[in-house]
Amino acid sequence: MDLSSMSLEELMQLKKDVDNAIKSFEKRRLAEARRELEEKAHEMGFSLADIMGSQRKGAAKGLPVYRHPENPALTWTGRGRRPKWFEEALDAGKSKEDLKI
Repeated sequence: MDLSSMSLEELMQLKKDVDNAIKSFEKRRLAEARRELEEKAHEMGFSLADIMGSQRKGAAKGLPVYRHPENPALTWTGRGRRPKWFEEALDAGKSKEDLKI
């Protein structure tokens, strides 16, 4: 193939065709890899979703900011909904500062 004899339109079309061929190749390879991994997981008694689910990354938990005055195992980061013990402590006359760690 002599690229120097091709027009700009032909070169652009060739580039588009090559890009599409690369994407198609990558999709086929990915599908092949997925099939192989699913088969291996099945041989071991798992599904690929089971294995991949164990590596799921969730939101990072914040460090506790508040602690229950009588039960130090109960803590709260100060984010999200207030725990019942926190509300009860405030209702009992404690301040947020009293509950800080």
